[in-house]
Amino acid sequence: MALKITKNQGIFEIRGSIIAENAQSLHHHFEKLLFTSDKVILCMDKVKKIDKSGVSVLTKLFRNAVENNKIFYIIGKQNSKVKNAFGNVSYILRNDYV
Repeated sequence: MALKITKNQGIFEIRGSIIAENAQSLHHHFEKLLFTSDKVILCMDKVKKIDKSGVSVLTKLFRNAVENNKIFYIIGKQNSKVKNAFGNVSYILRNDYV
């Protein structure tokens, strides 16, 4: 399944698979957004598959945001595939955005 990103009320919803084939383009897209805005919120509830490349890219984006005093939330703890893929770095995931 192809990766689809939609913005709904300020939250970027990701649908599909975050895998090696599209991880770099995802990184590039959100890196640009973090450069131009102070807050990026991702919802990964509809992600069907994520591999180690996807986790690595999202972890790098999270760390980059923290280093630059930006807000970068990843909503996705309810999605067991996402939670399991993040493993030891699951502290990055949130249940929701308040």
